[in-house]
Amino acid sequence: MFHEFLFPQLRIGLHGEPFTIYKIKTMRDALPGEDAMATDAIRITRLGRFLRATSIDELPTLWNVVKGDMALVGPRPLLPEYLPLYTPEQARRHEVKPGITGWAQVNGRNALSWEEKFRLDVWYVDNRSFWLDLKILGMTLWQVLFRRGISADGHATMPRFRGDLSGKSGRTPGHS
Repeated sequence: MFHEFLFPQLRIGLHGEPFTIYKIKTMRDALPGEDAMATDAIRITRLGRFLRATSIDELPTLWNVVKGDMALVGPRPLLPEYLPLYTPEQARRHEVKPGITGWAQVNGRNALSWEEKFRLDVWYVDNRSFWLDLKILGMTLWQVLFRRGISADGHATMPRFRGDLSGKSGRTPGHS
């Protein structure tokens, strides 16, 4: 019953430590042979699209705030597979607890490139304050009301992060 409505997912938090986040399920399960990430846009349900547009699917993450894994405001927690792909500057996003909302979310959300999101996340790390958090919470309400930046063009949310292909991350271009 639990798995029909909520799903757990491993994410990375403060200091690069993993934790389990819970979200309302907005997609059908991938069919055998389907690449789950590649088919996100076709697997999202009509109800799921509404839940994402209104950010209702994020309500279970409040439990992560209560548990201390997350804050209300901070860089969004991302998948563990991205950890080795960050440049040292991008990895600075883990100097604070991840948040349900953040500076990148109120400045474009999923309409931003990965590089821009990480630049905004690090800006938040360097400039965080009680007043900035209040501003972000207010701006989040505005974003949710007007449903802006919900997805990148052609994607249910964002394309998979592949790392910095300029060579700054230590990765070799073309390898994932």
